Order: sequence, then structure tokens, then C-alpha cells
Amino acid sequence: MTSSSSPHPSSLIAEFTDFAQSLADAAARASLPYFRMDIDITDKGAGADFDPVTVADHEAEAAIRALIRQTYPDHGILGEEGGEEAGQSPFTWVLDPIDGTRGFIAGLPLWTTLIALNDGTRPIIGLIDQPYLGERFIGTPSGAFLQSRGEMRLLSARRGVRLDKAIFSTTSPQLFETPREKRIHDALVASTRLTRYGCDAYAYAQLAAGRIDLVVEVGLKPWDVQALMPVIEAAGGVIASFEGGAPDQGGSIVAAADRGLLEETLALIARTP
Repeated sequence: MTSSSSPHPSSLIAEFTDFAQSLADAAARASLPYFRMDIDITDKGAGADFDPVTVADHEAEAAIRALIRQTYPDHGILGEEGGEEAGQSPFTWVLDPIDGTRGFIAGLPLWTTLIALNDGTRPIIGLIDQPYLGERFIGTPSGAFLQSRGEMRLLSARRGVRLDKAIFSTTSPQLFETPREKRIHDALVASTRLTRYGCDAYAYAQLAAGRIDLVVEVGLKPWDVQALMPVIEAAGGVIASFEGGAPDQGGSIVAAADRGLLEETLALIARTP
């Protein structure tokens, strides 16, 4: 994707990208003081499903929301913790203040802050930020970049990897709950070269960086996926629903390093009873 394909002026994209980075900075200031500290954990899950949330989640999202309201009061906001605030502008910021709260409370630096700007049609800017490692993955109509250690590096997904040679990641096999979902998971593990668990959205960042080839997950929400899309697509990857459609509303998702790998994976899913 190039800047010429965007319906928005490059100056506006640059303005919003800079602002998205300010939001990530604000979230980091709120969340990092709690990382690897003893903090209270609330379970949002029902029954046996453990779905943790902490003060770090709430304070990071509150910091982001306050900055959006102050700077772009007409923009909408959709976040995991604070729900939806409708705006008068077509633009909506889609937020997950800590994607990977389980990793956060376990002290693993694989959680991320996800920030997307949706223009009313699709997400046009996405950030995957890991502030403890100092890694910020940025996707815009101009390209995908990793900002780390004071340097900016162009991101490019790996090309030409077949399914049997692919590195596959998903957050947990427990995501796949129904009998068919379990069979899909098992087929993916059997059909790929290497499987890695526990990375949450960080796996999608590594797909854009050319390290992981395939991420497949189910049960995602819009705030889980919208920040990923501009990063993956600008790096040359593809992301789609299990049916091959738009993934922006979440659900069952395939992210692949290129179109050929996506088609192989969708074909495997389709033939899994």
C-alpha cells in the first residue's frame, strides 16, 4: 500500500500518525509503572474462563481517551475497557490498552498497546506498541515501520513461504473451543513447521517483521484486530476472516505473510469438517 492509494491527504495521515504515537506514549506512562509489580487483578470471565483486567488496563485506556477528547473532541472512541463513545466525525479511535493482560500479569514482555484510527470505512493507521522492549510497530498508507532504539526500520513480511514451511502462532490452543475449531487448530499445527504460543498481538507484529509467517485466532473483537491490519497490510501481508472477507469486526482471523499462504490456509480451514 502506498500513500497514493489513500483517500486522505498525506499531511493529515502524518498528523494522525504523530498523534497516535502520542497516545502510545501516554499509555506507556500509565501502564509501565505497574508492570512486574504486585497489583490487584479482576476476573471479567464467566465460569471457568479467566479474563483478567488490572488497574494498568484501566489507567492506560483512560489516559488515551482523555488525550483524544482534548485534541479531537469530534472523533469517536471504541475501547475494550471503556466501550464506545460515538463521535460526530467519521474517524474513530479503536483501542486495546493492554492486549495480552495474562502476559502482563505474568511479567512477560509480549503484551502490547493497540491503537487504530478507523476512517469510517476501515482502519487506516495502526500501532502495535511494546513499551517495555521499546518497540513500536507502525502501519500507515505510506508503509510499515519499526521504531526502536532511536531508529526507524521498514518492515516487510516474508514472501513465498508455503504452509508446510511456515512458522505458525496463536495465543493459546484454548482459544479454539468448538470441536471444529479444535480440529482446525490441530490441522494447522500438523501442517506447519513450527508453532509458537503466548504472543498475543506481538505475533502479528513479528509477522510484519518477517519472523512469523502465519497467525490464526478465533473469538477476536474489533479492538483486537483493527490496529493490526494497517501494520500487516503495509508490510505486504494479508489478513482476512475464515471466509476470506474483511476482518475488522473481529471473529475468526487469518493473518498471513502473503496471498499464497493465506489461500493455502483458508483452503485447509474450508476442508476441515
